This record gives sequence, structure tokens and C-alpha cells, in this order.
Amino acid sequence: CNIFPFTTPYLVAPFLETIMLDYSASTTINASPETIWQILTDAPHYTDWEPTVIRIEGTIAPGEKIKVFSKLSPDRAFPVTVSEFVPGQKMVWSSGMPLGLFKGVRTFTLTPQNGAVHVKIREVFSGILLPLIGRTIPDMTEPFQQFVQGLKQHAEAQEQQ
Repeated sequence: CNIFPFTTPYLVAPFLETIMLDYSASTTINASPETIWQILTDAPHYTDWEPTVIRIEGTIAPGEKIKVFSKLSPDRAFPVTVSEFVPGQKMVWSSGMPLGLFKGVRTFTLTPQNGAVHVKIREVFSGILLPLIGRTIPDMTEPFQQFVQGLKQHAEAQEQQ
């Protein structure tokens, strides 16, 4: 029997919201949102421009489940669901454990800006198991920089063809 039935949500919930890892990178790309979107959703060709991806299995489309294989952890697949999909604007890949014990949310945003597009990738890991699981997550700072630079070079080259 819980003597203080109302203390748990008020004490634990705010604490859980502060347990997170947050990585991001952004760049401005001189290409159309359509060109960038086509590249971001073309799973078989990620290896043409994204240096940390070994392969992506599945179709990058609304509600689809895909598996990402990365050089950062080559022995395992990262299953994600395309949980949000607004063509030319925003895409979200989500993964995690039941009950929010651990969650990873990767967001891609495209914002038109003076004839170019500002692209941002952000991943937030959260959940009560993050202190344990977080030790196995590599620092994503450099890989995210490589991601946006590879995307920029590939999109701008395609735009000039």
C-alpha cells in the first residue's frame, strides 16, 4: 500500500523528463526542399552520401518500420518507426522500450530560408533506463556533423545536374 499515493507522479515525472541525451547538427543547403526530401527518404542510397550508415532496410514512408545498420555499432540493427512524415518539411524516426523505459526520437526538419533550406537533425534519448543504456550510445556529435555535410554535398551536386 502506498502511503503517499500522490507523491509519485509529482516527484518522479519531472525527474524523468530531465534524464536525456540530446544531439543535433544543422546546415544550410542550396537545394530545393524536394531534392533534399528525396535524398532523405531514399533508403537504398544512404550509403552514397552518409558515411556512418552501412545500410537501411525497409521503405522510409509514413508508419513504416525500418532497420538502420551503422558503422558506429556494426553488430546490431536499430529498428525505428517513421512516426511523423510531412513531405519536404519534417520526418521523425522513433524507437524504444515499452512504458517509456527508454526512447530514442530522431527528427529531421527542413526550413526554407532565402532560396536555400536550413536542415536540422536532432536525436533525443530519454527514459528511466537511460543512465544504463546511455553508456552504450556513442557520442553522436561528429556523426551528425558528417550527416549534414554529406547531405549538403549530395543535394547541392544533384541540384546542379
